[in-house]
Amino acid sequence: MKSTDGSDEAKRRAGESAAGLVEDGAVVGLGTGSTTAHAIRALGEAVAEGLDVRGVPTSYQSGALAREVGIPIVALADATPDIAIDGADQFAGGSLVKGGGAAHAREKVVDASADRLVVVADGTKRVDALDHPVPVEVLPDAVPAVEARVRDLGGDPTLRDAERKDGPVVTEYGNLVLDCAFGRIDAPADLAATLSAVPGVVEHGLFVELADEVHVGTGTGVSIERF
Repeated sequence: MKSTDGSDEAKRRAGESAAGLVEDGAVVGLGTGSTTAHAIRALGEAVAEGLDVRGVPTSYQSGALAREVGIPIVALADATPDIAIDGADQFAGGSLVKGGGAAHAREKVVDASADRLVVVADGTKRVDALDHPVPVEVLPDAVPAVEARVRDLGGDPTLRDAERKDGPVVTEYGNLVLDCAFGRIDAPADLAATLSAVPGVVEHGLFVELADEVHVGTGTGVSIERF
């Protein structure tokens, strides 16, 4: 197995490191993605050994994995997460770009509701300033209008195509996703507020100053950044 910062081994180390923070009796927000999946599997092993936790999944994928490994599931309406563990497509300090799995609307609700958000990532996701295309979940009828507004803001929107099916990606809420490239994002809070105000936008993938800490896996260990 490769020992690069972007290897599966690095992701596993990050996920397991964050899972080790979960205390007995906790409600845990279960994020979506390959790195978070390692945390969910580690929590499943801890549950099998007697740890008492309940999980609030952020997507069908994370919920299915949690059930597979034996983590009891609870709805967000019934329990507030003590801690959420989630991944990132890119991070700069405590701000993130998320939405590679088109689950960012639900992820943001769960992550923002948690008392503590722990992000898990490999070293390839760390940057000085965010510049990853921002996923924007949009009502289907509003796509042309939102595309026009994004262009007005200097962005380049691309409707996300599905894999192994014809047509675009459809979110769990029945919406579409525009991946909006803005280049270097020097003021993520300003862009986040502007995108949120666009009619037809359900949610975007800028998570501004939400992370409390990031566990960054490498081929040999984990570094922890706190904010």
